[in-house]
Amino acid sequence: MSELTTVARPYAKAAFDFALEQGAIEKWHEMIVFAAAVAKDEAMATFLSSAETLDKKVEVFINVCGEQLDEKGQNFVRLMAENDRLKALPAVEKLYSEFRADYEREIAVDVTAAVELTQQQQDNLAQTLEKRFSRKVKLNCSVDAAIVSGLYIKAGDTVIDGTVRGKLERLTHALQS
Repeated sequence: MSELTTVARPYAKAAFDFALEQGAIEKWHEMIVFAAAVAKDEAMATFLSSAETLDKKVEVFINVCGEQLDEKGQNFVRLMAENDRLKALPAVEKLYSEFRADYEREIAVDVTAAVELTQQQQDNLAQTLEKRFSRKVKLNCSVDAAIVSGLYIKAGDTVIDGTVRGKLERLTHALQS
């Protein structure tokens, strides 16, 4: 996957820079998300690997995308196809989303709790995390009863393990050392 990320980075950066210049960040995001979904489709992946000509690949891919891609989006797909990079579109989507979030000073935070958080708890947590990260926080909450109690928070490379299960594991490790 890291190879695809390396391949996708210049395309995602170029698309984001162009979208920023045109004032169309959201529109480009929608186009890239759709094109990435088409590229992920098993039937499309099979076709792309077996199509005999580049023109045929591009024609079919763009026809499947239909009106979801404007002229500039179609040119972007053509460029990726010419360089045999259509399989990297899902990685382009991920990187584009990261560039967008960074530009908009947003961060996605995954929160796992033993029980479902109330809206008030989510709002309080979001406010606290916004202060800590100096960014607008988008919470993705999930429930896992196995953590017993507390919260497991992951934001990018930052992990905050305030769960009882995590504390017990750290205590067990300390006692075994």
